[in-house]
Amino acid sequence: MINAVYGVALNFRAELEALGDQLNRDPYKKPPVAPVLYLRPRNTWNVSGAAIRMPADANALKMAGTIGIMVGRGYVAVNDVSIPHASYYRPAIRQRCRDGFCVIGSEVTERVPDEIRTFVNGELRCRASIADLVRPIGRLIADIGGFLTLQPGDILLIGEPPDAPLAKAGDRVRVEMDGVPPIENEVVVE
Repeated sequence: MINAVYGVALNFRAELEALGDQLNRDPYKKPPVAPVLYLRPRNTWNVSGAAIRMPADANALKMAGTIGIMVGRGYVAVNDVSIPHASYYRPAIRQRCRDGFCVIGSEVTERVPDEIRTFVNGELRCRASIADLVRPIGRLIADIGGFLTLQPGDILLIGEPPDAPLAKAGDRVRVEMDGVPPIENEVVVE
């Protein structure tokens, strides 16, 4: 049973590199020195096979296939969907907390996956390796555990891969990682 889902922003090196000098300006003046977390409330949770509902005023959705660390159980495939946004200075509640925007696989593996792959309409559009994390899985858990008690059943998303693809209404999105069946959903207009 899932208790809570926490996402980690800016945990892939290429994400930080793509932002370049932006993080050295106000209000932060430097890249993050601790994990940057956001919540995925229960209304966002979705399952493989269900529709991902795109708001009528959105042009596309970002499909951030990622690895979820399920505390006490192992690893699960997740599609961390959002409406594209550019601000890292304000919480992206409107862009991330839509109903059904966090697709969580139903099967767990105890083996640490090496990578996550995201396909749109059968075409591989993003491949992200855990070797490219700013904070590897063990350090990420330790850093977050320093201020937040993770409970069995909590899921911690390791980060949004760089170059996460966009999908539009009618597109089929599949997220794969070794050790578990893929998760697959169609994007439909709300």
